[in-house]
Amino acid sequence: MNKTVKCVIWDLDETVWNGILLENESVQLRPGILEVFDQLDQRGILQSIASRNDNGHAMQMLRDFGIDHYFLYPQINWGAKSSSVQTIAKELNIGTDSLAFVDDQPFERDEVASVMPDVLCIDASNIDTILELPQMKPRFITQDSRNRRSMMKADERRKIAEESFQGPQEQFLSSLQLQLTIHRAKEEDLQRAEELTVRTHQLNSTGYTYSYEELAQLSRSENHLLLVAELTDIYGTYGKIGLALVEVNAEVWTLMLLLMSCRVMSRGVGGVLLQQIIQSAMDRNAALQAEFKSTDRNRMMYMTFKFAGFIEKSRDGDFVLFDYALDKAPTQPSYVQVDVREVSA
Repeated sequence: MNKTVKCVIWDLDETVWNGILLENESVQLRPGILEVFDQLDQRGILQSIASRNDNGHAMQMLRDFGIDHYFLYPQINWGAKSSSVQTIAKELNIGTDSLAFVDDQPFERDEVASVMPDVLCIDASNIDTILELPQMKPRFITQDSRNRRSMMKADERRKIAEESFQGPQEQFLSSLQLQLTIHRAKEEDLQRAEELTVRTHQLNSTGYTYSYEELAQLSRSENHLLLVAELTDIYGTYGKIGLALVEVNAEVWTLMLLLMSCRVMSRGVGGVLLQQIIQSAMDRNAALQAEFKSTDRNRMMYMTFKFAGFIEKSRDGDFVLFDYALDKAPTQPSYVQVDVREVSA
């Protein structure tokens, strides 16, 4: 199955516009490019820029064309395109295997591919067909998809505030007035739930993906608890950022999946969701175990289990079965308010 692209990174000269800006002040937007920008934006696919150009001049041209708002963390400089692409991936906190790079120059595409072979490199001459690529067609377009760019813009403002904050990290988190809402998945949550399992790799306990149909069945099952977590703060909503799937019976609860969007990695809310599941199991006098499948990207999720009080019960290759070993749930951090709705099995 083709992996959905999370961000398209554009060159400028002879790609976004016809002409070379340093040689011609009257460059014109490529015909049809505005529709491509808008459709990708509506689908929840982020966009950025990696261009060899004068930054001030190029940014002013983007503003003049009225398209600068589409691009997150644009990299306009004289460095290697691969360095710009890596910077964008780091700023967005997404893997390079989720990126597409569009450039008219074979040399530039080859240079990026030589450093990051997992980036989808696209010849600018194929822009007219870019919207038809399977990697550009997410199965569902959710409200979170439509709001993704604005939510990332809010993340930029949060990052600026965090970098300028004088004081301990927990004090900064308290200033955000974080509100985490946890509730059983409803019908309107299931498309986003599928999207989360497909898109989330770092804070993902097993890496399993679940289809909409599978999630719908699990949400109705008396033997399963499917939970969705949403996060807001003073800058607005992060959207639906977490998912948990628990198999329940009278004696033992098994956490089959726990995931959190990488966008909230530094907020510690993955541990908060886990704490609520621990407490719910204890309220039912049930033991709690958790499945974990180690990958090259989910080490932080492993540490989340360890810090919460889980110990390895068994290990078979990359698969670990954890047991919760403490007699009470971990203390919830003071910097986040939690609103729990219909979590009980």
